[in-house]
Amino acid sequence: MINLQILFSITALLIIPFGINDIFAQTSSGFGDSPFERDFGDVKFLDAYFGTIDEKIEAEPGDDNVPFTVVFANVGTQDITGIKGQLSLPMGFSGTNGPRSVILADGDSNSLAGDNFHLTFFVNIDKNVQIQQYPGTVKVDYSRLRESGVRTSFSDIEFKVTGDSVINVKALEPFLTSLKTNEVTIEISNDGTAPISSVDIVTTNTQTEMASTTTSTTNVENVVILESNWDVGNIPPKSSRYLTATVYIPENLKDDTLRIPLSISYYNAHGDQRTINKIVDFYIKGFIDLTVYGIDVIELSDTQMVVGEIINEGNEDALFGFVALEPLGDSNIKKQSQFIDEIEIDAPVPFNIPLEFEGEPQYGEHDIKITVRYKDNVRDEIFVPYETTIFVEEPSNDEESEDNTMMIAIPIIIAIIVGIILLRRRKKQEIDAS
Repeated sequence: MINLQILFSITALLIIPFGINDIFAQTSSGFGDSPFERDFGDVKFLDAYFGTIDEKIEAEPGDDNVPFTVVFANVGTQDITGIKGQLSLPMGFSGTNGPRSVILADGDSNSLAGDNFHLTFFVNIDKNVQIQQYPGTVKVDYSRLRESGVRTSFSDIEFKVTGDSVINVKALEPFLTSLKTNEVTIEISNDGTAPISSVDIVTTNTQTEMASTTTSTTNVENVVILESNWDVGNIPPKSSRYLTATVYIPENLKDDTLRIPLSISYYNAHGDQRTINKIVDFYIKGFIDLTVYGIDVIELSDTQMVVGEIINEGNEDALFGFVALEPLGDSNIKKQSQFIDEIEIDAPVPFNIPLEFEGEPQYGEHDIKITVRYKDNVRDEIFVPYETTIFVEEPSNDEESEDNTMMIAIPIIIAIIVGIILLRRRKKQEIDAS
């Protein structure tokens, strides 16, 4: 009995140290909770993204053979070599060899202790994949220098399908007019699936830059643009922003194409700043400046006419011209028009429209509107209205005047005839008496 107690005591003494060691091996917070602690190993995951080691790219559902780069750090104390990688991604992502193929990357390179290295895989993205964050796992096989055998490291990663931003620019009104100031509106649209932010736009090759520019890629240096920089802000997918500018076009650019280059800088979905160049094209029309003047009412061939003149003080002929007369207010003048063909520059074009009435003529003042309708050299139809007041006089009665004249003339003629007859009789009597 005493021997059993001694044996039990000795056994307890031998077991207690192991229990105490297990207790002291545990911590309340758990190993690795501190940001300064890590599991000791040779490979540490740093980043994963679509793109190459030199540049991140935007990827969207439906893209095939997209480079996918995973960056690691060699945190061990020795150089490693023979680096190979295998990628495991969730459903919707596959290797270029097919949906069930293994996604492999073979670096076959060395990584010095303390340096970074990367593996680039090529991935197909299913069109039904959502634009969001996704998890994955990377297996890295490598060997230490001066050590036989292969080591393996597994890393849980996170990556994002960003979508793709597609930036387009266009002018809402692509026609500008020479010899005048034009208000220009340019649409900046993001037709892609990824947002862009902090969009800043600058015109290039303007007059202010010509001192430092040896050659000009466009003719924008010949115009005056009052604004040259626009802070557009953020542009979500499938939406647009607008910028406005005031542009003066000289006469020598008439019938030419104005090309305004824009430098667009922005931040993409990766948070990287990008700059692209776009060109907005405008066609320069001639300037047609019509003035209507000299409106009056005259009588021509027993017909009253509304007459006037049109002068073009621009630098382009107006085509297919018409002049329309229409009444205003209580006027009962009949609406009429007249074709006057081309209205050349610096050459007054007269017009005359017969004056007719709806119903009984009304004499006196009439409010009227003269409208000149024409087309410019891009066949846009333009109307130039001119309102004025004319005075319509009552025409003289010519038949009554002729009757009065005849009433006066007939007695005189009869008197003359009677006088001639009496004079002849008297001469005959004198001849007979002699």
